Amino acid sequence: MVSSNKQNPSPVNLDDRPSVKKLFKNLKKSLPKLEELLEKCSGEWKYEDPIYRFYHQSFKVYGLQTLTLKIVKTLKSLRPGAPLDDWFMQIIEEGTGKEHELEHNECWLQMTRPMLEAFFHARYFLEMAVKYGRELDYPPGSLPSGWAAFLYLYNLRF
Repeated sequence: MVSSNKQNPSPVNLDDRPSVKKLFKNLKKSLPKLEELLEKCSGEWKYEDPIYRFYHQSFKVYGLQTLTLKIVKTLKSLRPGAPLDDWFMQIIEEGTGKEHELEHNECWLQMTRPMLEAFFHARYFLEMAVKYGRELDYPPGSLPSGWAAFLYLYNLRF
């Protein structure tokens, strides 16, 4: 577990860039909504079942795209008007916007695996937002890996 940064930050251990401070403020303000969404996408019907549906070769796995896009929209709302990481967005684009067609059953992995990959990446960043929104009192200068990844999502990792 990452130790909290509850003591007064030293200038060396504080990321005081205005863009990071604004992101952090929005993260803290949105934490209840983020926690609720993480809980929703961690339960049996929104996490366990879609993964099972992938292996069961059920068209129901396609429903995972809706939740993925909801997570992305929520993450974007933390830094309005700023683009998210290009690789992340490529993964999301390749894993969403698909409708099931019977021919997809012949190339199941090719068609559906990107959906799971997009969901896993989106859920990971949501999880990091919740984790560090709970644990941190200010944006640190020395970065835990999950916080560093979270900053990459917003193109703020230096």
